[in-house]
Amino acid sequence: MKIYHNPRCRKSRETLALIESAGKSVDVILYLEEMPSKKELKETIALLGIKPEALIRKGESIFKEEYKGKALTDNQWIDAMIKHPKLMERPIVVKGKQAIIGRPPENVNALL
Repeated sequence: MKIYHNPRCRKSRETLALIESAGKSVDVILYLEEMPSKKELKETIALLGIKPEALIRKGESIFKEEYKGKALTDNQWIDAMIKHPKLMERPIVVKGKQAIIGRPPENVNALL
């Protein structure tokens, strides 16, 4: 199991705490410091079963300044997240061939 985690995010901390309290081993990926590769991000989005744009945090200032109102392709949205990791919704938890977004944190219970 792995979590794309931002320790400054309350929802991310709560999701990680739920995993740990269930006694599960989890690899913590601090994606703001070490963004996954484009291939890994594509695979994670596929596991989530969503389009890349659905993983974009539209409230972020970088979105409003550079991307709001633009129609980008799936690959362009992925490139935008790699360039600006803050754009990626968090936390994302992956277990095998399943993935969830931990908003709300209780979503992770489906993987425990």
